[in-house]
Order: sequence, then structure tokens, then C-alpha cells
Amino acid sequence: MEPASGRIDILESTAFMKYALIVPDGAADDPLADYNGQTAFEAARIPHMDWIAARGRMGLIKTVPEGMTPGSDVATLSVVGYDPKIHYTGRAPLEAVAKKISLEQDELVFRCNLVTLGEDTMEDFSAGHISQPEAEKLIADLQRQLGDERIRFHVGVGYRHLITVKNAGDIKVECTPPHDIPGQPIAGHLPVGKGSDLVRSLMTRSREILENHEINQTRRDLGENPANSIWLWGQGSMPRLPNFRQRFGVRCAAITAVDLFRGIALSIGWRMIDVPGATGYIDTNYAGKGQAAVQALDEVDMVAVHIEAPDEMGHNGDAANKIKALERIDEHIVGPVLEKLQSFDEWRILCLPDHPTPVAKRTHVSDPVPFGMAGTRVIPDESERFTEEQGRQSDLHIDPGYELMEYFLKSGQEG
Repeated sequence: MEPASGRIDILESTAFMKYALIVPDGAADDPLADYNGQTAFEAARIPHMDWIAARGRMGLIKTVPEGMTPGSDVATLSVVGYDPKIHYTGRAPLEAVAKKISLEQDELVFRCNLVTLGEDTMEDFSAGHISQPEAEKLIADLQRQLGDERIRFHVGVGYRHLITVKNAGDIKVECTPPHDIPGQPIAGHLPVGKGSDLVRSLMTRSREILENHEINQTRRDLGENPANSIWLWGQGSMPRLPNFRQRFGVRCAAITAVDLFRGIALSIGWRMIDVPGATGYIDTNYAGKGQAAVQALDEVDMVAVHIEAPDEMGHNGDAANKIKALERIDEHIVGPVLEKLQSFDEWRILCLPDHPTPVAKRTHVSDPVPFGMAGTRVIPDESERFTEEQGRQSDLHIDPGYELMEYFLKSGQEG
């Protein structure tokens, strides 16, 4: 029987196996009052994830180490097999890798959200999920008016952008993620610490530029939230992550619409596959991601598919669309990938959220999350459905979470 916690003994061979990793970001949840106390997993029709649970086994994994913030950056490092306590340098640096932004030794990079601020509250951390053309125009104007030889704005995706700051060796600030404070006063959550005057100044000056910008005037006329400020957070220096293939002997390709997952994937040497129409939101191209994953399995040992939509719906407090996102993931990604895997002689699939984003809380929490694993030489347990409760009831609880990847790739194989 596999251990319930602690170190996991692993054999070394991974020959001839095909693997798939499916990550529905933020999908784990608490019981939902509007759904008779069911979680999103329990309320959703997800026959393929349930197949993984029934034909394989469920478990519980702690992706966020004690004392660390429950961000997707920390949790995803655990999911892909890297100890956040050793390798984490901040969220923004991982996204900088995705944008091929090089950082000098004394340079910091900050995540730069376009947000909607009320008079003194965080009204919307995504500025109404502002469109790419609108965002690019706003970031270009901010660079023109606030950028200089030291400060540079970098265009990202939607509301997610970056700022690099040179000569930043003396900046030691603490910043709050904007998605952690929806509807809350910002006064107690502004950057603090050494160098925070510069960071606060950039945020304040950005509002002076954006408040009456023509794009925001149009957005207000259309009843949309204006992107009337930037919010800086997630700062850090360039990460140095060991190569995944050198560690595990597995060639991997990744599919995602967000720079954070892309940055982590590139940092560990995964090949990236871009899918047209992949948005990082509820309207993403689920079928396109599934088809790309199926095709990739003919070329690499493992494919990893990350889907942001459940997390965004958790932040929005939107249970109905969180459930809908899970159903689309199951139908268009998990189903086709499962079918493709079973065309190979040896295969395994692992499905898990990186962290919970409960609809009622509208932010990340550090609770352990369920995972389902099925395939060659995976001994089934008594699970019936892919749910949080089935994970809790299992005898496979993995902490530290970064050990799950090695267990997934190598457990039960002959040396």
C-alpha cells in the first residue's frame, strides 16, 4: 500500500509510458449553499473525471507549504514537482520568463494588474476582463507617461501585465494580490516596506492618467468597469529552476492561456503549444486545448493542460459558471485525452486543481486539494467520484505536495 504521508519511495524507470496532467485551476471548493451543499466538483456532470476516480484512485495533496501565500505560483510549482520553499522567487518573475523578459541582477519585476478602483475600494481586480486591444493601448500610454530608463511597462494578456524596475536592490516591499481583496478598502493593503514610496507613487500616478482616458470613458458609456488604475504585486527576481527532463527523464509539452503557467513551464524546459482562442477565461477554447493535447501525445512523453476558467469563476463568486467550466473541461479536454491515452500500451493520467478558490470567499485558500490518478499499474481504491470528500477519505495524502509528480511518473514501475 502506498504511504499516506511523508517521503515516497520511487523507482527510476519511465520507459514507454505516456502521461497527461490536467490542471483545472482553483476548481476545489467548499459546499455551495445554492447547490444543496455540494461543491462544484460534486454538482458538475464530469463523467471522465469520475472515471479516473473509479478506475484509478483518489488522493489529497497539500500544494501550499505552511507559511506561504496560497497563490497559483506557489501551488503550481508543487504540482509540477518543485519545492516552492526552495525555488519560489515571486509570481511576476515567472510571468517575465513567459514574455522572454531578461532581468539584470539588481532588477525587479512586478505583476501589474489593470484594475477598477472605487473611491477607496478594490471594485474589480480584472477591470471587467478588459480586452487585449484596450489593454495594449493603456499600457502603451502608461509607458509613454510613466516609463523611463529605470521603469518599463510590458504588455501581457488582458488585465495581466508587468513592470520592470532597474537599480532595485534596495526595494524590499510587501504587496497584496488584488484578487485577495475584492470589495475591500485598499488603505490597509497598499505596498509597505523599503521602497514602497516608489511603488505607491506609480499606482497613484497611473490613476491620474487612466481615470479619464478615452478608453475608460467608452467603457463607462457601455456599462463596463473602467481600468482606472494599476495595482503592483508579486514582485521578485529571475528564477533558476532545474530542467524537468533531466530530473525525471520525461519530455513534456504544455498548453495554457496564462503567463504564469507558461513561465513555469518554460523555466523547467517544457515545450509550449499555443491554441487559438485560449483566453484564460470562461470563454476559452476548451475543444482546441483538448485537440492540441491529443496531437501532442504522439510527439512527447507527457502533455500538461492548464485551464484558468474555474479559478476566475471562483474569484467572481460565480458558482454556476464554475460548474459549467468543469463540465466543459471534462467533455472537451479530459475525455479526448483519456481516449487518446488508451491507444498506447502504457499510460497514466493525473487530474487536480492547484489550490481551492471557494466561490463564497472569492480568493485562494491553502487547504489541500483532491487529485485523481489512473492508468497502467495504478491500483484502484474504493473511490467512486472525483470530489474533495473522496480525496479526504483516501489513504494517499501527500505532503509536501511537490512529491506527487515523482510518484505519478514512477511509482509501481519496474527498475
